[in-house]
Amino acid sequence: MADLLGKALNDYFTGNQEAFLLVHTSYGEIETMPAAVFFRTYENMPDLEKYALSLCRGKILDAGAGAGSHALELQKQNLEVVALDISPKAVEIMKQRGVLHAVTDDIFTYQGGRFDTILLLMNGIGIARDMIEINYLLKHLKSLLLPGGQLLLDSCDVAYLAGANIYQHYIGEVTYQFEYRGEKSEPFGWLYLAPPMLKKVAKASGWKCQIIYEEGESYLARLIEAS
Repeated sequence: MADLLGKALNDYFTGNQEAFLLVHTSYGEIETMPAAVFFRTYENMPDLEKYALSLCRGKILDAGAGAGSHALELQKQNLEVVALDISPKAVEIMKQRGVLHAVTDDIFTYQGGRFDTILLLMNGIGIARDMIEINYLLKHLKSLLLPGGQLLLDSCDVAYLAGANIYQHYIGEVTYQFEYRGEKSEPFGWLYLAPPMLKKVAKASGWKCQIIYEEGESYLARLIEAS
């Protein structure tokens, strides 16, 4: 898939403060995604993200790190963090912004160590794409945790899409397609999980799930290995 997100981030980083992507959706609406959201400071982060950052401990994997805003905040707390993203351009930007350990890799196959905290923010669990892949992803993430480790993730309940989303199995399975400067990516799946469904799939993969913060339709969850 063309790295259109990386191109938009790079344009913003090099001076185009108005850079944004168009996001074509399976539920019919075309949305905009400003590149600026990936560069926000701590003060401009939602309370959910601030709370998630306050819970991070030990060695941290920031998966789907984007432009590195969360990783930079964790570094300010003198925490060791590996910022992972599949976009080479995003990783290059993170390094230029001062992220000490930025890695280009796919979280589905990443084997770069074990961590006390894995962080998946900005609806990061959506990278699972669908209800089949979420089971594999949760099992793989467990293999990346040290004993006593935690997975912190956010998602949202998209029940409001009922009747609008074109889906086959679960309403939270959506399809997106990026468009930037006249170029379109291949369509890709993204997954939103309502809290009861997250608890169900987490339990099936050997996790104990706790919903620890709610903000509108969005929520933050903490997963630990079930005893």
